[in-house]
Parts: sequence; structure tokens; C-alpha cells
Amino acid sequence: MADLTYETLVALLVEKFEVLPELIRPGVTFADLEVDSLFLVELLLVVEREVQAAIPDDALTAQDTLERAVDIVREQVATAGTR
Repeated sequence: MADLTYETLVALLVEKFEVLPELIRPGVTFADLEVDSLFLVELLLVVEREVQAAIPDDALTAQDTLERAVDIVREQVATAGTR
């Protein structure tokens, strides 16, 4: 199973979702990036493929930072692995 890193998340945002790199910094929230809930669901689908684990659609909110998103995904993967 792959591990999601901050750098991987940034690369996904830039390459697959065309987020401008200059907008991305560690403490930026998805709300700061002006993304909607559909964007977050699509992002989680891509992340699921990256980490090869199911992640609930509501695991991320617009108030989460990019760093927190990585932590949340790691927590979800760890929880799924213990079931």
C-alpha cells in the first residue's frame, strides 16, 4: 500500500486538478483554494487509487489544511488496515 505524502498531495492538486502551484502552501485550507465539496470527493477518489484503500467521501472538509488532509488519509488507511 502506498503512503500519501504532502508532496504527493501537492503534485495531485497541480497535475490532476490544475490548482496553481503558487496558491499551495502547508497551512492552506481547501476553502482558501476555493474548492467545493464535489472537488473534495473527486480528490479523495484519486487519493484512494494512490494509497490503494477506501476513504469515506466525508473524510475531508473545506476547513482542512493540506497537511491535515495527509494526516486524515493516513489515519483512514491505518484504521482500515486494522479492521
